[in-house]
Amino acid sequence: MNKDLLDTIKKLSQTEGFQDVCHEHGTNDTMPSTEVLQEIVQLARSILFPGYFGNAGVNAHTMMYHIGVNVDKLHSLLFQQIKAGICFTCPIDAKEVEKADQLSKKLATSFIAQLPVIREKLHTDVIAAYNGDPAAKSFGEVIFCYPSIRAISNYRIAHALLQLNVPLIPRIITEMAHSETGIDIHPGATIGDYFTIDHGTGVVIGETAIIGNNVKMYQGVTLGAKSFPLDADGNPIKGIPRHPRIGNNVIIYSNSTILGTIKVGDGAVIGGNLWVDTDVPEGAKLAQKKVK
Repeated sequence: MNKDLLDTIKKLSQTEGFQDVCHEHGTNDTMPSTEVLQEIVQLARSILFPGYFGNAGVNAHTMMYHIGVNVDKLHSLLFQQIKAGICFTCPIDAKEVEKADQLSKKLATSFIAQLPVIREKLHTDVIAAYNGDPAAKSFGEVIFCYPSIRAISNYRIAHALLQLNVPLIPRIITEMAHSETGIDIHPGATIGDYFTIDHGTGVVIGETAIIGNNVKMYQGVTLGAKSFPLDADGNPIKGIPRHPRIGNNVIIYSNSTILGTIKVGDGAVIGGNLWVDTDVPEGAKLAQKKVK
């Protein structure tokens, strides 16, 4: 081998000081797979929107069969990925493998039990997208084509997993939608029913954001943190509220930035290209001042 290449290989193999970017696998570790997680999301979509995704031959007579097959496959794949997430964040020894298997299967079962509720919520999101866009010709068009439904589907799947304390996997699932749609929703956010994002590119919804029912957002909206409180060592304090609380029946127009733990009251309308870092009263309408 070329000496320069060999010297470079030796330098790259010296991980001392670079442990943060090098993951050393234990004997029983398995890595989460983005390819398998993509398959899991597609399986979940075929269950949540039967006839739209997966087997196109689904009808009233074959529905239970097709959903049963997909649920069985989903459970098998998901439990393996949940286990991979657990092992990745907290390596286990050989004695703990069986416990990790049992826990992962239990969590996968608990997630699948929530799919009817997730479908109910996504149904409201589809209705909101259809009713909120004069260009939408049908619910089918919304389900097939709208990036907001793709991103919100991933979010609702990931949020349910996060609520079960599944590590790492929820964030990967929402970041997949982020890459596909440009819509960045943290799985930790709390989002009510009838939620819609028009166009969507550039939307950011932070981890501790709380969004009520019947909220509509446009492209480029940010629900972000105003500041990051630091601990005694100067590190950001994690797990505390940092993002806005958006009430019911709120509209936020494009490219507006809403920061901090402020409250936007029910029925408020926030115009485009605004910077908002103080509470917004119920029914308020914020807009840029017109230049005379």
